[in-house]
Amino acid sequence: MTPNLTQAKPQKSATRRRLSFLIKLLLSATALFFVFRKIDVQEAWQTFLQTNPLYLILAFLSFNISKIAAAWRFKAYLKALNIHISNRYNIELLYLGMFYNLFLPGSISGDGYKVYLLKQQFDVKTKQLIGATLLDRLSGLALLLIMAGGFLLFSSFSSEIPYFNIAVTILIVAVLPVFYLFNKLLFPQLTSAFGVTTFWSLWVQTGQVLTALLLLSSISIEAYYLDYLTLFMVSSVVAVLPFTIGGVGARELVFLYGFQYLEIQQEAAITFTLIFFLVTALSSLLGLFVSIKKDN
Repeated sequence: MTPNLTQAKPQKSATRRRLSFLIKLLLSATALFFVFRKIDVQEAWQTFLQTNPLYLILAFLSFNISKIAAAWRFKAYLKALNIHISNRYNIELLYLGMFYNLFLPGSISGDGYKVYLLKQQFDVKTKQLIGATLLDRLSGLALLLIMAGGFLLFSSFSSEIPYFNIAVTILIVAVLPVFYLFNKLLFPQLTSAFGVTTFWSLWVQTGQVLTALLLLSSISIEAYYLDYLTLFMVSSVVAVLPFTIGGVGARELVFLYGFQYLEIQQEAAITFTLIFFLVTALSSLLGLFVSIKKDN
């Protein structure tokens, strides 16, 4: 079944939407202003200008493959609710959600739009759809925490704090059991999807790591890959928090302070985060073409 994506969008308070957008915009702008005061902007710009376009294209492809894996993860949650959609519609929902999240932050969120569209087409409780979208996000976060912890254990940072490795190891071991318990207690009808969604989350995060490696190669980073990847994973965890627009500013702050403990170059690190956002933004724009196509 392929529902129509052009139905009217749910209404929200216009004032609340605008206020939320302005707050996120202010936080992103403030963070970026602080970051650029601390780095050599000219050097960062020169690094950006010397970016290898081939690696950028490969990073773009890798990023989108990881997003398609995320779409299959969400589809597994829908299947647990006895909702069956075509692969094409599943991908369309993915890119529409990305577009709404990044370019229309003052409107309904991408997840909220997906819930609305699915609710209009299927006889399912809104709570169940919200649960599916929430667990979809948390599943990705769980694997993100595990992989971030793994990189942290082998990074330069691990030797800076007493008992750091023990704490990180406990985190790695505890994440999935805690997430499963959360799933079982609050959304028992979705527990059957735990295994397959965890599998897809692993591929989502693997694709993100490959994207990061390709972007590092694009700006000629040739050493301390593990330290860069450690901060990338940590910054991805921070970027999940809905305080900035698309994580802009949040990632840069993580790299700005993290470079003091790791063997990385400051300007290159900030350039890397900005290029990653560029890849994210270009990928999210695909959702605009999906929307235009459906309107015609």
